Amino acid sequence: MATPAMAPERISTFRSSSSAVELIANLGPLAELPGTWSGSGFNLIARPDFEGGNDIFLELNLTEETLVFDAIGAPVPNRGSAQDDINLFGVHYLQKINDATNHGALHIEPGIWATVPATTTPSETPSVVRMASIPHGNSILAEGQSFTVPGPPKFTPANTVPFAIGTPTPPPGAPNGFPEYNLGTPNAFRTNPLPPGITQAMVTDPTTVLAAAIAGQNIEQSIVLNIGTVPSFTLGTTPPTVVNISDGGGGVENIPFLNSNATAATVLATFWIERVVHPAGYGHYQQLQYVQTVLLNFLGLSWPHVSVGTLIKH
Repeated sequence: MATPAMAPERISTFRSSSSAVELIANLGPLAELPGTWSGSGFNLIARPDFEGGNDIFLELNLTEETLVFDAIGAPVPNRGSAQDDINLFGVHYLQKINDATNHGALHIEPGIWATVPATTTPSETPSVVRMASIPHGNSILAEGQSFTVPGPPKFTPANTVPFAIGTPTPPPGAPNGFPEYNLGTPNAFRTNPLPPGITQAMVTDPTTVLAAAIAGQNIEQSIVLNIGTVPSFTLGTTPPTVVNISDGGGGVENIPFLNSNATAATVLATFWIERVVHPAGYGHYQQLQYVQTVLLNFLGLSWPHVSVGTLIKH
């Protein structure tokens, strides 16, 4: 008895897993991510405090983090109506962040990183995209570019000064008129007791934590993943500097409570996948660093929620 031919539609939707060599090639700049990473960092968030009778409560945390990536073995097809189909390749991940002082849970985030090929409709260059869900009631889609640079990362100061919604980001060193940010003066609306090791320099610019973590390291190269939910933003330099995230775009969705109380409006993030020379001569190891700024909009201001981390691959 003859074996029935497979229906054409079954053939077109069949997706087999790639070989390891093909999988790494398809992942491109994401190829080093699969595996388990762990390390430490710092988190700063000004959250509204209507219940406590103040505009904000400034939460400052030293953090411990685990980030697990698994490769998606098969291509993810996107069907074209104005051009040929494209395939995305990527990894899914689970991020867990705890407070390093009391080990309480701070953050959990499942998501996907994917590579997007160049397209003709729309006319776009290759890009990377991060899709994430946050239990507070947010979902983000952040897109951008990847590139490789020799040597260690070059960190741009991360602003923590609140500013009027829709205006440029304040320049480095801009004064902060909110007393909660001044560690030299006691304040009831700030994390208390302050964990040992948190300094004014960290509050002013959290990327100083990243720079301290790699001081003295021999980093041969860094793969940079630069993403955002907006295509460009303006730094408050003189004159103002417009930063373009090529292919950047997407957005943030919030549940109604957040839209009325503290809207996550914009997400900007840079990740560095670093190849580090082992100090004892055992070859190389992989290190992941990141800085992320989420602008929380409430009371007419954008309040930067900044997180940084340095993780080692196991």
